[in-house]
Amino acid sequence: MSDPHRHHRHDHHRDGHHHAHPGPSPSAARWRRWAHRLAHRLAPHSHESADKLDPALESSARGLRALWVSLAVLGATALAQAAVVVVSGSVALLGDTVHNTADALTAVPLGIAFVLGRRAATRRFTYGYGRAEDLAGVAIVLTITASAVFAAWTAVDRLLDPRPVAHVPAVAVAALVGFVGNEWVARHRIGVGREIGSAALVADGLHARTDGYTSLAVLLGAGGAALGWQLADPVVGLAITAAIVLVLRDAAREVFRRLMDAVDPALVDRAERVLDGVPGVRGVGELRLRWIGHRLRAEVALVVDGGATVREAHRIAVAAEHALLHAVPRLTAALVHADPAPSPGEADPHLAIAHHA
Repeated sequence: MSDPHRHHRHDHHRDGHHHAHPGPSPSAARWRRWAHRLAHRLAPHSHESADKLDPALESSARGLRALWVSLAVLGATALAQAAVVVVSGSVALLGDTVHNTADALTAVPLGIAFVLGRRAATRRFTYGYGRAEDLAGVAIVLTITASAVFAAWTAVDRLLDPRPVAHVPAVAVAALVGFVGNEWVARHRIGVGREIGSAALVADGLHARTDGYTSLAVLLGAGGAALGWQLADPVVGLAITAAIVLVLRDAAREVFRRLMDAVDPALVDRAERVLDGVPGVRGVGELRLRWIGHRLRAEVALVVDGGATVREAHRIAVAAEHALLHAVPRLTAALVHADPAPSPGEADPHLAIAHHA
């Protein structure tokens, strides 16, 4: 049998899940259609190309809303702190204000990435522009790194050259405002980022959390200064710098995994179990999942009956993709390849391309 699904992509706007092949009686066919419609009403979804695009655009829109809301919150926080900096002359609070401003500005590359990700694929960028989010994630990791370096430099400078802090209560209140604002933004970004599968937005939320830690350093330093210990601010600042480095490690690991097409092994296990349960599938060969922005794509090779007709193999492949789209969250497309089960004495059907492996 010829290989009917080599590099085959199922277009459901054309197939519509209905394929002409010999099968059940008209009454049985009507029963199947009725059951299929009922199942779709109980678990509404669609695999039409246009319908697939809407959730993708909606997830990008949610990401953009999260960015603009957090930008407004951090901007207001930075302005409030800047006013206290002018009055108190606190260098530590100045550093925290700079951190908050930088964190707010990380919304720019990530916002650009979300806008790019909504563009349609082209003949040059055949997978679309979703990977722009990964590039934005790299920019965010670099920004966190710069924040950690700046925090360490400020703490060491204050340690070597201690200075009194004026208007300590105002500085403490501003530091608390900075922590609350950053922590709210961190929770919002991380929550939305995990819901839509955006590693870059999660990393940006972790960055906001690092700036919240920096605000706590200013608060604790101000408390120590109020007690007469001038070295309190730089000592606590060094401790918080270490915490920032730990958060940086987590953010860098998340972005690195996304750049390397890493996925949760549990998703692979789930996909294999689902495919094994599809009628007509005799085995699951190669299975690959990869992120493109905050959406997943799959490539899978199935083993089917070597005597199956082209239509039967196609029906099995469509059923396999259908099952995957239901079972794997944020999966938008699957490339299914059907291999005939080997027969005794039959040559390997892939022998002609074996030397390319």
